[in-house]
Amino acid sequence: MQIKKSIILRFGLLYIGISVLAVIILGKALYLQVVEGDKWEEVVEEQKNKDIVIDANRGDILASDHRKLACSVPTYRIHMDMAANGLTKEIFNDNIDSLCYLLSRFYGDRSKASFKKALTDARSKGKRYYRIHHRRISFTELKKVKEFPIFRLGPNKGGFIIVKYENRRLPFGELAARTVGSLYAEKDLGGRFGLEMAYNNYLKGVAGVSTRTRVSGNWVTEEQVEPVDGHDIVTTIDIGLQDVAESALLQQLQEHKADHGCAVLMEVNTGKVRAIANLGRTTTGKYIEKYNYAIGEATEPGSTFKLASMIVALEDGVVALEDSIETGKGHCYFYDRKMTDSHYGGFGKLSVKEVFEKSSNVGVSKIIFDNYRDNPRKFVDRIYEMGLNKSLGIEIKGEGAPMIKYPGDNSWWGTTLPWMSIGYETKQTPLQVLSFYNAVANNGKMVKPMFVESVLHHGEVIEEFQSVVLRPSICSLETIEKVHEMLVGVVDRGTAKNIKSKRYKIAGKTGTAQISNEKTSYKDKKHQASFVGYFPADRPMYSCIVVINAPSNNVYYANVVAGSVFKEIADRVYAQSYHNSDVDTEYEVQLASHQPYSKGGKKAELLTVLDEVGVMVQGQDVGSEWISTSAREHDVSLRGKNFPNGIVPNVKGMGAKDAVAILENMGMKVVINGVGRVVKQSMTAGQSFRKGSTIYLRMG
Repeated sequence: MQIKKSIILRFGLLYIGISVLAVIILGKALYLQVVEGDKWEEVVEEQKNKDIVIDANRGDILASDHRKLACSVPTYRIHMDMAANGLTKEIFNDNIDSLCYLLSRFYGDRSKASFKKALTDARSKGKRYYRIHHRRISFTELKKVKEFPIFRLGPNKGGFIIVKYENRRLPFGELAARTVGSLYAEKDLGGRFGLEMAYNNYLKGVAGVSTRTRVSGNWVTEEQVEPVDGHDIVTTIDIGLQDVAESALLQQLQEHKADHGCAVLMEVNTGKVRAIANLGRTTTGKYIEKYNYAIGEATEPGSTFKLASMIVALEDGVVALEDSIETGKGHCYFYDRKMTDSHYGGFGKLSVKEVFEKSSNVGVSKIIFDNYRDNPRKFVDRIYEMGLNKSLGIEIKGEGAPMIKYPGDNSWWGTTLPWMSIGYETKQTPLQVLSFYNAVANNGKMVKPMFVESVLHHGEVIEEFQSVVLRPSICSLETIEKVHEMLVGVVDRGTAKNIKSKRYKIAGKTGTAQISNEKTSYKDKKHQASFVGYFPADRPMYSCIVVINAPSNNVYYANVVAGSVFKEIADRVYAQSYHNSDVDTEYEVQLASHQPYSKGGKKAELLTVLDEVGVMVQGQDVGSEWISTSAREHDVSLRGKNFPNGIVPNVKGMGAKDAVAILENMGMKVVINGVGRVVKQSMTAGQSFRKGSTIYLRMG
């Protein structure tokens, strides 16, 4: 009886346990079905369907002549799916030896036995994504690897998996590297800085999607949306001029063991930045493009700011160029603070023009203090009206903020006005200073610095960018003419006469400023040397600024340190761009009341036509096969056009047939848009080029 009760008790407990378990299982099933049903349906769908993102090809960043400054180069890693349905035991065993032999020869750093052991182990563990080797290979190498045993069977039978990586390369190395920019390691984040960041939306393209379904153990593509390649952007950078700027800057930095420096070359009329070099010294003494000083570093500009002070004084009529200023023995006091000139013993009595040419601190500060100390707001308001307190708003991120104090600020003192007048207690970046001087060269019109000219898609122009005017006029033309005269005088007779050229005029201003440190103020006695100006002064085409920070060797004066870099850049640009009259002058059509104008072309053909229609011709003795024409009131004047080998010719004003003939005979590829005569060419006349380069001509 006791045994029977024990058996019944055990069966009862077992029954209760099974019942409880059944209830738990049923409850879990209902929970999975009702509460988490959608989640697990998605998991099943993922196992059955898979979306693969297809990366778009990132666009290239091009120089003004369409040579690549940054481009994407694909590299690949190879993997194996060791459990691929088609990779049978027989296929694997029959081909593994030959595959490992070829892999050993291809990579060169592992033996055949090492590869075989690794692949066999991965096969035994059924690894679905086994990496064959850590090294990335090129597209050419990939084509070779695809022919190896097993791999040639493809992904299903051979388990061959290709992983593509996009590597961003700079074909010209460090050339304008900080301005061109770079990408984040995570490809989805795009550009880190520079043009890569500013134009990321143009460059990145649109990714595609491949929808795949698993059928009988194999992935089958059902639908595929192709990616859209990113656009190319054509920058304003001229590779030849960029190389000149970087070489000249590097040489001076090394010679004076300076901490860092920058140089910017800009077209006066358009604001197109043709070169921008930024070099900083590393701990090993090497100079590299590690920061964009031209755009990002706002410092006290020193004497280059005197131009703004003189414009204010001349515009308000408080002084004239011929007025006399007593500078004494080169020092004076404003309250308890001493102002000094760099020239030992002083200059004595100077005209206002001479004060600027000799960069007298005493003279400039006296002019401003004597005329604005009772109303400093009037002086600063004029500075603000010229836009010197505003950022340029360029597309490249990281522009340093300018700082121009205003009367009433907590940091405004009685001595602020005279020290501000000579470029202290104020901050500007080199590019902001250059834009101001460029406005003087541009008859008062301040244009925004421009880094990108157009956007291309597969070679076709889809968007063009025009110059942006920041200020129609910074002051009157009368004042512009006066300060232009003073800027020319700086080079002809003043602080920068060491860079005077016999071939062309330079207008500019030196700037030697002590560098203020947040902790030690000016006690470190480090200097910043700068020179900014434009050339040729009589018909400005380019403006340029050079800033060199903390030069050593006890040589820190701007005319020597920065001026010599400016001179070298200007000489090279002038030699390249102005070596003949054909480049020196734009094609001009002078509409006359009687005489017709003709396109430039072959001399013989034009003379035949002009003779046939009875037009008088001047300059028939021009010894050139190709000529340009100017229609005048009673005749047509001929001018020879010379085309040196390796130099881009000026074909503006020519018809399509003649322009194409010249350019193609020189080894260039020509793309024409529009009809009529050439009104614009993508490559600047006078620059060097490589055979096979593409030049775009716009007709109108």
